[in-house]
Formats: sequence, structure tokens, C-alpha cells
Amino acid sequence: MRIQAKTGRIKEVAAETDTTRRLQTMPGVGPIVALAVEAFAPAMASFKRGRDFAAWLGLVPQQHSSGGKERLGRVSKAGQADIRQLLIIGAMSRLSWLGRKSIAAGSWLDRMLARKPKMLVAIALANKMARAIWAMLTKGEDYSDPALIAAA
Repeated sequence: MRIQAKTGRIKEVAAETDTTRRLQTMPGVGPIVALAVEAFAPAMASFKRGRDFAAWLGLVPQQHSSGGKERLGRVSKAGQADIRQLLIIGAMSRLSWLGRKSIAAGSWLDRMLARKPKMLVAIALANKMARAIWAMLTKGEDYSDPALIAAA
């Protein structure tokens, strides 16, 4: 009973601000993720691009590049752990059995799932979600599905 009451209160608080309402239009981002981004992330204007925000969260690979040869290592995990973990959980929910119904055949996500481990795909999706969050908040727009835009 108390869990349902707390969950309902979180949904009410998340519906109050424009930022959290906007973030919840993205698949995999619920009220808890939206509130965490609003509460713990600095202003998006402090990041030059979406990759910088994803790097702040620790969702980009470490670079070991030299002499013009690009070598990418494992995901750094350096940065804001709370939001990173919530984004990965949201990405895993998109990759679950129910979430897979919304993945278009032939999309990059479908191709990645066919050849990579599920957790690696979830981290790549969380990286894309972080970049999309940065774009949504800097432009002041709701989420628009890239697959639908390409089809139009």
C-alpha cells in the first residue's frame, strides 16, 4: 500500500514541471529518471554537445588513441552513477520482451541485438538516450522517434 502511494506521489511530482514531462516522452524514461536528471544533472547549457553530457554520466568508452589510430576501450563509468544506472535500467526495459515489440526491424537497435550481448546493447542505448536528453532539454522539444522521422 505504501509503495503504491509513494509511486503515485512520484508520478504527481514528475508531472508538475515541464522538464520532467518532456523527458517522459522518451521510451525508457519514466518519472524517476526524469526527476533524477532534473535534480542531479547540471544545466544542459554547461555541456557543449550531447557526447559531453554522456561522458559526464560515464557512458562513453575510454579513448586510447595515438598516431591517428582510434582505439576505444571499455565504458569509463566515471561520472554521475545514479543517473547512469537509471538510464541503463530504462534501456534494459526497452530491450525486455515487452519492449522489443516497439523495436523496428532493420533499425540499428535490431541489428545490434542480433550480434552483441544484451547488456552491451543496453549501455549503447543508454548513451543514445543521454544524448537525446541533452538535445531535448537544450532545444526545449519533446522526444521525436528518429525511425518515424526517417520514414516520413
